[in-house]
Amino acid sequence: MGESRDSFVHHALGGGAVADVLLWRSWHGSVTVLLGSSAFWFLFERAGYNILSFVSNVLLLLVVILFFWAKSASLLNRPLPPLPDMEISEESIANAGEVMRVWVNQVLAIAHDIAIGGNVRLFVQVAFGLSAISYVGSFFNFLTLIYLGILFSLAIPPLYEKYQDQIDDKLILAHNFILSQYRKIDDTILKKIPMHLNKEKKIQ
Repeated sequence: MGESRDSFVHHALGGGAVADVLLWRSWHGSVTVLLGSSAFWFLFERAGYNILSFVSNVLLLLVVILFFWAKSASLLNRPLPPLPDMEISEESIANAGEVMRVWVNQVLAIAHDIAIGGNVRLFVQVAFGLSAISYVGSFFNFLTLIYLGILFSLAIPPLYEKYQDQIDDKLILAHNFILSQYRKIDDTILKKIPMHLNKEKKIQ
């Protein structure tokens, strides 16, 4: 039972190296992501280091190392720096474009239903969601939000994998409560609003 549950959580996260990192099955990768993101956040959020200067200095150091490595390798008959092929395959671009296309089409469909279709319920839901995101974002800057997202990504999946049964029970209760509250709002407010506003004017 536990093995099938573990495989389900692992499969839900993609079933690859990313899933191994998020579930702490690859300790080296998980610790690297945690320490790297913590150091990155501390440098740019607490120490006040400029991200443009940091990137420029790192790239400059990398270029200098590779340049002198290549020069010394040619003089001493040593192997050149083991650099991978620096190109992006057409398949990677096509896959990324397909994912972006799906997301953009979903956003455009929502915008069409609100602006053209006059779907007031959808407008209220989107406005409420964006307001909640704006409210949460007012407490943190963008870098801190990314860092918190990384911490939650490294903490929540292994906890869910370990306590899946208990968490599922609590989530079902929370879902039922939210659904009941939404139905109350839907019965009292949203059902009084027409789904589609008739924008056509009668021509006399």
